[in-house]
Amino acid sequence: MSPPHKHPSVTQSSHQTPLSLGFRMPAEWEAHEATWLAWPHNENTWPEGRLAKVRSVYVTMIESLLRGEKVHLLVNGNTEAEQVRSLLGEKNAGSEKLTLHFVPTADVWIRDYGPTFLCTEARKRAWCKWIFNAWGGKYKNLVRDTEVFLPKNRERLESVFMQPVFEADFVLEGGSIEVNGRGTCLTTRQCLLNPNRNPKMSQEMIEDRLRQYLGVSDILWLDEGIAGDDTDGHVDDIARFVSADTILAAYEDNPEDINYPMLKKNWGLLEKISQRAGAKFHLRRLPMPPAVENDGDRLPASYANFYIANAVVLVPVFDVPSDADALALLKELFPDRKIIGLPSRELVYGLGAIHCVTQQQPR
Repeated sequence: MSPPHKHPSVTQSSHQTPLSLGFRMPAEWEAHEATWLAWPHNENTWPEGRLAKVRSVYVTMIESLLRGEKVHLLVNGNTEAEQVRSLLGEKNAGSEKLTLHFVPTADVWIRDYGPTFLCTEARKRAWCKWIFNAWGGKYKNLVRDTEVFLPKNRERLESVFMQPVFEADFVLEGGSIEVNGRGTCLTTRQCLLNPNRNPKMSQEMIEDRLRQYLGVSDILWLDEGIAGDDTDGHVDDIARFVSADTILAAYEDNPEDINYPMLKKNWGLLEKISQRAGAKFHLRRLPMPPAVENDGDRLPASYANFYIANAVVLVPVFDVPSDADALALLKELFPDRKIIGLPSRELVYGLGAIHCVTQQQPR
């Protein structure tokens, strides 16, 4: 990837990192300025009529998010923009907090190719630009999404580029990291130590890069992700912070299920780790849905792929009895937010869900 052009608002110093300037990645439940999304259009991801159903889920998602924060939506052109306006108009959703940005994308997975937003304790904001290589080079036609937030789109994305940018020069997807906003980052060995990401970097080097660019002190390693996950084990399908000292972890009760051994192992790892002060994290078990498949292939369906917004928590559901258990648990954990289940069988056909298609911008 060629280096971006310089811009007065962009921090490009080898001697300055977010950590050195007091920046950190906030926890997802901290106050948002906005949520970023990209409008679905890729018929290779959702063929045979599935795309229309996914767009219907997006309309509900946007309408729900607008209750509590702004929404920035990337669209490929006027046709998509008119489609969005028409569909939201049918829902009578307010548009004053919705901004459309005409920036071409290959697909919707903005969690992974989008920026990681940062802030200081004084609420100065910035963001980090990682390198996106389409999950270890698996999808050559999607690699170009690493360019979406490069300076060539500065005029189209002025609301972002007004903030300082830190160029990490490091392959990383947002779904591979989970922070509690108080110095701890969860990730997986299967993903971040995979040679298809940063093959010349040791675990120690990767940990240092995470500390410098996320403003964290502790890196906690889980092992593997769930079956069907083409991202090499993103943590946002298996374990999520729901408070600074509480982790909600996916757990499979059926010993015959393919996910049983890996999720049991991860649970054991979580039981052993401690916070910096020495206390153990509070752990809660999040049920897994029954297998969701396509032509016999397991899809990465997990309730852990939820998204915490200002007013709502958006949760993937799969029209199965365990949906109610997952929603009830999240209601207990987030009593001040409305818990909204979004039908996600069609969405997960594209090998991702709600958290994968969202990116929070802190207030």
